[in-house]
Amino acid sequence: MVEVFYYSNGQILTAESTDIFKSIPVKDALWLDLFDPTVDEKRDVEEFLGTNLQSRAQAEEIESSSRYSETADSITVNTDFLIPGPESYAMESVSFMLTGNTFTSIRQVPLRSFTDIQRRMQFNPGLYPTGFHILAGILETRIDLDADMIELMSKEIAQYSKRVSLGEDVNEDFLIDINQLQENSMIVRENIVDKQRMISSLLKSDKTPDILNGKLNIMLKDANSLITHTDFSFERLEYLQNTVLGLINLDQNKIMKVFTIVSLLLMPPTLIASIYGMNIKLPLIGGNWDIIVIAASMIVIVLALIILFRRRNLM
Repeated sequence: MVEVFYYSNGQILTAESTDIFKSIPVKDALWLDLFDPTVDEKRDVEEFLGTNLQSRAQAEEIESSSRYSETADSITVNTDFLIPGPESYAMESVSFMLTGNTFTSIRQVPLRSFTDIQRRMQFNPGLYPTGFHILAGILETRIDLDADMIELMSKEIAQYSKRVSLGEDVNEDFLIDINQLQENSMIVRENIVDKQRMISSLLKSDKTPDILNGKLNIMLKDANSLITHTDFSFERLEYLQNTVLGLINLDQNKIMKVFTIVSLLLMPPTLIASIYGMNIKLPLIGGNWDIIVIAASMIVIVLALIILFRRRNLM
């Protein structure tokens, strides 16, 4: 699917077919949004713009030169957009191209940032005179959404921390949840760093309109603050994880301590029972009170050991 936003008599109109290319010049095309395009749609767009579009494989490359490139006629940017799931986050590759004042985007999934900008363009087209303004609007919306996700993640971390402080039961599932939060935090940070690098490159470009420098600088500061916040969240998760592991170790130590004390208490009675279980002549053998005397001696020894352990704070 290709959605074309173009100028006509001072208004921004839309078309959902490449057939519109036959009736408008390139300079009037404001935004070409390719959503999971077919081969024929990509070919029509390439012929209209007179350039080659990025493939999905090229958009997913991680080299800096592949993420941002600039020629005499165009700027190509490959970046990732964060898609939150019920438990984990996923990254979706998106490719942008600026040829003159025409902005081209290639994506495979629906993205809220794009929907919001398209809605704003319909209500206030004067805010988006060029493709650069559309790209800046998408980035600004994306950073706001990332900030919302970081805020939700911070609240979730606070809830886990509160559970630990209240002494709730912490188990394997609790540690798995913390590990998943750490993974999500790293993905969010990677996504924001990618936007930070892209905004810095746009600020250095001579093609970027000077009127956008102020907005891009603000977005760069916002990205820096979000990176700092994700670093803090990750450190907080590490501290929480270490605390949980410490509590689990303490519980295990308490269990081992109980087993050790029980073993020590039973050791003297076991020794006495073993001695009197030998098939030889021993004291107190042959009387009616033998079993009572032996049992009483076992009990006395156990009680003496209990008193000794308590005085030394071992119990």
